[in-house]
This record gives sequence, structure tokens and C-alpha cells, in this order.
Amino acid sequence: MKLFIAGHKGMVGAALVRRYQQVEGVTLVTRDRQQLDLMNQHEVFDFYAQEQPDAAIIAAGKVGGIQANNRYPAEFLHHNLAIATHCIEGAYRAGVKRLLYLGSSCIYPKHAPQPMPEECLLTGPLEPTNEGYAIAKIAGIKLAQDYRKQYGVLYHSAMPTNLYGPGDQYHPENSHVLPALIRRFHLAKLANDPTVTAWGTGSPCREFMHVDDLADACALLMEQSAPPDWINIGCGTDVTIRELVELVASVVGYSGEIVWDTSKPDGTPRKLMDISKLKALGWRPRYDLKAGIHHAYACFLAETEAQTLRQG
Repeated sequence: MKLFIAGHKGMVGAALVRRYQQVEGVTLVTRDRQQLDLMNQHEVFDFYAQEQPDAAIIAAGKVGGIQANNRYPAEFLHHNLAIATHCIEGAYRAGVKRLLYLGSSCIYPKHAPQPMPEECLLTGPLEPTNEGYAIAKIAGIKLAQDYRKQYGVLYHSAMPTNLYGPGDQYHPENSHVLPALIRRFHLAKLANDPTVTAWGTGSPCREFMHVDDLADACALLMEQSAPPDWINIGCGTDVTIRELVELVASVVGYSGEIVWDTSKPDGTPRKLMDISKLKALGWRPRYDLKAGIHHAYACFLAETEAQTLRQG
């Protein structure tokens, strides 16, 4: 199988490359941004026509935390919508028979039932702070579904929960919560800061999954002859933000005081994926949260030393 992985330099794409490098009979096709601009329709169509991959996994996209999504909604909508339409239509034009498009758990309504089943898509309003990103991802999911319905190609989607691990983004302002906590506690430890401030009450619950577990799940889905149009990928358990903060502090080795700024918003009370469909396929994650954070912190230190840490 000749497999194109879009976004191979990102955290998810790199995990997929690591996973498929272990699989015999798979030839990987990758391009970085300088070689292929996924925002450019002509470049994407020409790439597919020249390479003729058998399958594709679309892991590329503009991603960021709540602050970035809230600050740059037009960019998140435009970039992710363009990538989805170019990569899916280009694949179809080139005769690619199988494609897996990666969405996000934020596609589900703000007040979705917990755990969130696949069927709750488009049943209520989205979280306003990341609406642009979510709408783009929903469009990609529905595009893959409709190409499958109309043209008979096996295009389907996966909805990952919150991810972390090697190659994560550690931007001081725009990173997601878990890498932001790793960075904050690491710097506080180095500076011997007596306190670290955390936002809110710590009561909201969130689910976190190691990115290598996501790659394993994607490989499992790509082996299915009749996968669902879209399916949730998660670990099936969640923790409170307070538990997460305390766990990261412990792993990093920060011994100061954690101060909770309750004037800051908590956000949605709970976001947990219903992964019953994935578990029915035999899915089980390899990492529990503590072991996963230990691994992520070790990767953070190694990437910092090698000056490859993503902070842009």
C-alpha cells in the first residue's frame, strides 16, 4: 500500500509515520509545507495526480488552544476548511480508494450528553470559543461521508479526544492545556517559583490520550472493511483539571504551591468521548495517563535539549 500522510511534521502525523514505519508492505508518502502547500488547490491536485497513492490519512490542520481559537476564528475556519476540501477532492480525482480524515472532539455540541456518542453531531450549538475550527472539521467529516455515499469510495473519519505526547506544541500562549502545564511547571521548577497559578476551580473533567495510542487506533480503523462514517477515538476515562494539574506537577517534580484563580472561567463541565464503537473493534489504549505524562515530559526534555521543541 502506498500511503499518503498529510501533516507528517505535526504531532499526530509524526505518530502515524512512526506507526506505519513498523508495517511491512507500506510505502509512506510525505511532503512538508515547502514541498506542498495544502492551502493551494492546484498544488494538491497535481501532487495526487503525480504520486497516485492508494490511501491517505489527512492529519494536517491549523490547531491551537482555546485562546488561539478564540482570537483567530477566521484563520482556523479558513485554513482547515481549505485543507479538507483540497485533500478530499484531490484524492477522489486521483482515484484514491481509501481515505481517513481526522476531526476533533470539539465538533460535538457544547452541551452534548456525556459520554459524547457519535450520534450527537449537529444536535445543538457548538462551544463559541472554537466554533470556527469545529465548523471546518464538521465540513470535512460530512464531505468524506458524502463522497462515500455518492461515489462509493471508502472515505471515513475519526474524532480524537484531547491529545498529547512527543512533538506536541509548547507555544507560551497558544498551546493546549496539558503541554501548557508541562511547560509552566518545568519553568517554575527551574526558577524555584514558590507558587504556580491555575485557572478556575479545577472541577471540570477532561479526557486525554497519548498520540501513539491514536496512531494505533487509526491503523486499526484502516484495516476495517466497513468502518463507520465517523468514529470517536479516546481512552474512555477522564480526570478533573485539578487532578491533571496535580499529576503534571508531580511528574515534573515541582514542589511549590498551586494557587487556583477562581475568577477565571472553568469552561464546559465535562467532555468525555463515548468509545463503545471503537472498543467493539477490539481497541484498548497502551498508555494510562500517568505513564503517558511521564513519557511526554521525557520527550519535552529531549526536544528542548535538541532544540527541536515546537514553540511557534
